[in-house]
Amino acid sequence: MSGLESVPSAYLSIGFLTVVGIIMPLTNFLITWVVRPKVDPARPHITRSYLLEGYERDHSLYPRRLTTFECGSEPVGEAMIQFHFQYYWYAIIFLVFDVAFMFLVLGGMVASDATAAGVEDANAINKATDALFTLAIFFTTMSLGVWYVFRKRGRIYI
Repeated sequence: MSGLESVPSAYLSIGFLTVVGIIMPLTNFLITWVVRPKVDPARPHITRSYLLEGYERDHSLYPRRLTTFECGSEPVGEAMIQFHFQYYWYAIIFLVFDVAFMFLVLGGMVASDATAAGVEDANAINKATDALFTLAIFFTTMSLGVWYVFRKRGRIYI
């Protein structure tokens, strides 16, 4: 079997798994939407089940149902907190360096394959040089972006 015959089968399996991965949660949402009890529009504190006849629940006896849920404890304070947006920038910078490390490992693998002991092909070395040059452009662009963020020193306005 040649490589051309195996490529469509590989993409077919990936496509099948993608369709299954999309259909499973959608089916779960649809079943939940059909099965769950609905709020009666005339009486908003009562829920009825359309599948189980006679199943009605009066929620007016439970005043805590509209409060914030904190692991069964009574809510303390307001739900609105002051959270600095700068922490998101630290997370974004971490992701940038994480992706950069992935590309650095990939570039190292390309360079080591091209300069292996048994390789005498000049074309492989040229390809590795081109790949490393592209990687250098990527790192330069990434470094300029990180430098720009650090230069602002917390003066990031939304």
